[in-house]
Amino acid sequence: MHIGLAGAGRIGASHAAVLAASPQVDELLVTDANRARAREVAGPLGASVADDPDELLRSRVDALVIATPTSTHAELILAGVRAGVPVFCEKPVALDLDSTVRVADEVQRRSALVQIGFQRRFDAGYAAARAAVAAGELGIVQRVHAITADPAPPAAQYIPTSGGIFRDCHIHDFDMIRWVTGQEVVAVTALGANLGAAFFAEAGDVDTSVALLELSGGALATLQGSRYNGAGYDVRMEVAGTAGTWAVGLDPRVPLRTSEGGLVVDDAGPWPNFWERFTPAYAAELTAFLTVVAEGGESPCPVTEALAALRIAEAADESRRSGGRILVRS
Repeated sequence: MHIGLAGAGRIGASHAAVLAASPQVDELLVTDANRARAREVAGPLGASVADDPDELLRSRVDALVIATPTSTHAELILAGVRAGVPVFCEKPVALDLDSTVRVADEVQRRSALVQIGFQRRFDAGYAAARAAVAAGELGIVQRVHAITADPAPPAAQYIPTSGGIFRDCHIHDFDMIRWVTGQEVVAVTALGANLGAAFFAEAGDVDTSVALLELSGGALATLQGSRYNGAGYDVRMEVAGTAGTWAVGLDPRVPLRTSEGGLVVDDAGPWPNFWERFTPAYAAELTAFLTVVAEGGESPCPVTEALAALRIAEAADESRRSGGRILVRS
């Protein structure tokens, strides 16, 4: 297959390496707003360079992979869809709800193949938890707890355009709560605090977050997050039911210390960031996309799933700002 890649930053460069190494890819064509960066990424991989995304699409690629800045996602997805090309795009579809709905509507109207990059769906731990719930191993799901805590905050200039902690950070948790439990989130009550740098509050955001989510099957989910988890990158989930509890993320690199001891810590130390923690999942989601393009089938994460997670994030942010319980709009 001939694959076009738009975006050659950190994630784009990693995607390029995965695509170039895939036996399903015969030719890789890379473009970036910084042409020198596109050449730097493409050269060692034997890939070609295009001037812009329009040239990628004119080159009759079999699929388009988008790893460009968020502000460009919506229009690039639609450009690919209108050209009749399957599209993989990093999350989010767009930062605002109206644009996401617009993209989802057109994708559905055209019956186009679009996969959004919620990589945790391809993490072995989350997939095993989903399978356990589906098989009834936990009995009736009663409680869920999710954590996403970054070891250090992003750059100050990023925060005003990030969409806030619930859209930028916890949207993965919202997606996992729906995906693992098979239930919808119907209402959210959220709180936030500013315990670190002033630039979070100045942008109307928070650096510490908690939320209570009410699920359609009656279960309750709790969520917590931080931009200042100095011990390391901490992403975990617990799903508890009447017959058992399943934990995700309690691996030898989890940044925890226990009073009782007995937790074996890998010599490599805690996970330093999301990329190292989920590298296998990022590769697996691209492989899944290429397989669907080559063999047919449904998108593992269609735009409608990304839209559902965004609606929860919108409700959480509204609740945090208003102090009230917010129903998730459908």
